Amino acid sequence: MRNMIKITFPDGSIREYESGVTGLQIAESISPALARDVVSCSVNGETVELNRPILKNATIALYKFSDEEGKYTFWHTSAHLLAEALQELYPGIQFGFGPAVENGFFYDVMPADGQTISENDFSKIEAKMLELAKKNEPVVRKEVSKENALTEFKADGQVYKCEHIDQDLEDGTITTYTQGKFTDLCRGPHLVSTGLIKAVKIMSVAGAFWRGDAKREQMIRIYGITFPKKKMLEEYLTLLEEAKKRDHRKIGKEMELFMFSERVGKGLPIWLPKGTQLRLGLQEMLRGLLRPYDYQEVITPGIGGKNLYVTSGHYDHYGKDAFQPIHTPEEDEEYMLKPMNCPHHCEIYSRKPRSYKDLPLRIAEFGTVFRYEKSGELHGLTRVRTFTQDDAHIFVRPDQVKAEFKAVIDIILKVFKTFNFENYEAQISLRDPKDTEKYIGSDEIWEESENAIREACQEMRLNAHEEIGEAAFYGPKLDFMVKDALGRRWQLGTIQVDYNLPERFELEYTGEDNKKHRPVMIHRAPFGSLERFVAVLIEHTAGKFPLWLTPEQCVVLPISDKFNGYAENVRHELQILGIRCETDSRSEKIGRKIRDNEMKHTPYLLIVGEKEAAEGKVSVRRQGEGDKGVMSISEFGQFILAEVAKEKANLL
Repeated sequence: MRNMIKITFPDGSIREYESGVTGLQIAESISPALARDVVSCSVNGETVELNRPILKNATIALYKFSDEEGKYTFWHTSAHLLAEALQELYPGIQFGFGPAVENGFFYDVMPADGQTISENDFSKIEAKMLELAKKNEPVVRKEVSKENALTEFKADGQVYKCEHIDQDLEDGTITTYTQGKFTDLCRGPHLVSTGLIKAVKIMSVAGAFWRGDAKREQMIRIYGITFPKKKMLEEYLTLLEEAKKRDHRKIGKEMELFMFSERVGKGLPIWLPKGTQLRLGLQEMLRGLLRPYDYQEVITPGIGGKNLYVTSGHYDHYGKDAFQPIHTPEEDEEYMLKPMNCPHHCEIYSRKPRSYKDLPLRIAEFGTVFRYEKSGELHGLTRVRTFTQDDAHIFVRPDQVKAEFKAVIDIILKVFKTFNFENYEAQISLRDPKDTEKYIGSDEIWEESENAIREACQEMRLNAHEEIGEAAFYGPKLDFMVKDALGRRWQLGTIQVDYNLPERFELEYTGEDNKKHRPVMIHRAPFGSLERFVAVLIEHTAGKFPLWLTPEQCVVLPISDKFNGYAENVRHELQILGIRCETDSRSEKIGRKIRDNEMKHTPYLLIVGEKEAAEGKVSVRRQGEGDKGVMSISEFGQFILAEVAKEKANLL
């Protein structure tokens, strides 16, 4: 008699299959088209190969390349294909780690003596990968003992793999994957075979220390990307070209928003006057949005006593990512550059007795924090060593958690709507129950926190997926992933439920029963950080900000030096009206001035010459729209103020 099992699909439907059925066979039973497109599947929440037998009742999801999980599987196998190609092209090459990443994959390698790998080698590596892929080699999974794994990789002379096995892996946890003549240590999952890989591009090479340790040898990191169709690669490369044009570092320099200085220090952005205006505009927008929600804004120091972060638990969990303690020269004290704002806000809460009537207490701060990032990981405004969070910590009674959490979701969605971030997804980040040392707090507290987030999302009709192991060490969180105009994902807003910091700081309030109770703490940041948000906003809009926000709303362009004085008068009158205006008095032809200022994405260009000066007028051009006619200075002032007022009226 056949042993039948029940397979539950994401929509809740259930089908019966014979025990031992694979994900590929399930896909084939649904439709041949699905079977052609599916690349991996999840069984009871674990992503696995399509040929892995399913032996008992299970929930299943089938992933195509268009799914994030599908891309991960596809690019994971592609990393192995890259290594297989390198093994053939560079005899004796040593392999480190080779994971899938957000856009493709990389492999860290150490060529043998006398070998080099540079951009000149990209085409031959790509050709070899495609040659191997066409063989459609099966990717075979095998469970091995630690002893056998060491023996196998020692025989191949793979010293880095042997170190990894010896230091990181234990019996019962080691699996290898083999395709053709190449075998690698790996947990998977992988494609069933390499034939699905149809298009290959090696993107770059860089240096990378073994295990990320600057004291160890430097390896070569080779980045690549692959696709199941050549057309997809062509579209991706076109997207990359557009992304280069939108690069926030390039546009930020052109618009004179921010700069970096080696003498000031790596990863320490300097906000120029126009960038500062942009930041202030964002802050004022958020302040206006928060007024109905009754937040109280504070300012806390940029440093704190080490003991503050020991109490909060941040020092134990994030000490290596923080700048090391500063010792006072004459007193036995240790201070740290502030890595986060929440401990300071806990101290604000505890400064006086609190009653249940005082809650919720909402403490907000545009708080600048400092965290150590390795030099190789710094990237414009998206990875820096100091950044300002639009931070807030809300202290609530346990019965208020869900309502307050929903209110914060509402704020974040309003921010996204304001800036036309229409394509986003929400992620409930949960703890990994297998890694208990990573987190603080009881199982009961974690379960209560996680359920509060789930219920809030359900009641807000927010479709959120869950990710195990992505929680903060003190509590679960809801993260918002935004897709920009080019379809790239960015993590922006976040909300976190925290029962643990109030416990560690012994925070209390007096309840209706006249007894002491522990509040719950909600962490929230709609922007995430001003630096990262500005970077994403620049690339999303290509630097074309809404008029209310843009730091330079108009520029006056005299057609010759003769009219510089009149141009300056125009600028002065408009600034009195509250319009942000500059003058371009360079001794350049007017055509050059127009082109240069359009490159800076200045919304309005005001051209003045003899006729305009004589009549007290300006000739108006709108960015991307051309000539808007001639107006008096006051007419233009009212015109632009009306446009700003209309935009602000539409802000939520």
